[in-house]
Amino acid sequence: MAPTKEEQKPAKASKYYPAEDVAVPKKARKSVRPAKPRASLQPGTVVILLAGRFRGKRVVLLKHLPQGVLLVTGPFKVNGVPLRRVNARYVIATSTTVDLKGIDSKVLDKVSEDGYFTKDKAAHKPGEDSFFKQGEKPEKKETSKDRIEDQKSVDKALLATIKKEAHLADYLSASFSLRSSDRPHQMVF
Repeated sequence: MAPTKEEQKPAKASKYYPAEDVAVPKKARKSVRPAKPRASLQPGTVVILLAGRFRGKRVVLLKHLPQGVLLVTGPFKVNGVPLRRVNARYVIATSTTVDLKGIDSKVLDKVSEDGYFTKDKAAHKPGEDSFFKQGEKPEKKETSKDRIEDQKSVDKALLATIKKEAHLADYLSASFSLRSSDRPHQMVF
């Protein structure tokens, strides 16, 4: 069998070499993938918050948001935790579950939108006036009426199912903490 023309030709050296080495960017092999939640984090599960302002509180998981975070609520009437986004790494799932049938899906869809939790930027910059007002108490931030309405509608549906279960309201209102003798790796939640 005779060699083909392509196999016989030796490789020619390039006639042009750049004076400066041109950096070729490395191809990124990473891609954006949707966050995959843990199997234990199902909607309706009672979870314990481990970090943030409400650490130690037991809250109800409502939904997985597309940003990779969880939508949770206290309910606000039971333990003071409002509708909030929480990173899934900072929660412990418990075996307790709450039925979410009565919650309006339109409210959950509205709350899960990107702009719902964004804060309005302050129009004025802190300057001399704020420096001299250091002794005074800052103005209390008002919660928008829409958020209050959404919280009330979610709480109403959740409280109806929570009251059916004995001691569930007490369980949600009690905070979680560890003592020096407690061994969290041996606990069953």
